Amino acid sequence: MKLARFTRPDAWSWSGFDQLSTLRNEINRLFEGSDGNSTDAFNSWAPAMDLYEENDKLTLTVEVPGLKKEDIEISLHENTITISGERRNEKKYGEADVSREERFFGRFTRSLVLPKPVNPEGVKARCQDGLLIVTLPKSEEAKPRQIEIQPS
Repeated sequence: MKLARFTRPDAWSWSGFDQLSTLRNEINRLFEGSDGNSTDAFNSWAPAMDLYEENDKLTLTVEVPGLKKEDIEISLHENTITISGERRNEKKYGEADVSREERFFGRFTRSLVLPKPVNPEGVKARCQDGLLIVTLPKSEEAKPRQIEIQPS
């Protein structure tokens, strides 16, 4: 085994000021939209989603604790499902000082391109224990078929 002496890569030949300036520019770009204005990217929220596929259906599960069914909208266009809604901040603290506030409030929209075509007439949704469960039956052409082998 042969040992080699470590040499500093050329990328580190920048001055410390240049590195900090580049880092600052990247952080500023992260917090700004394409028009240079601040975005709400860090003030918005989106519920977590899981999608499961079975032989005859897709099941989408979305975490929506505290939301009523009236606060949620579901739409299906071509092969994309969109879940949107709003969690309202009903400050019920009265005159109390808030020590910590971590829950997200406001509007959300999540869209997901489905991996298989579905039958829109058979889609069903229900809310249970803080979860929105959407059952999407696959269209007939998307369902697996058993192919019989013909005798020769």
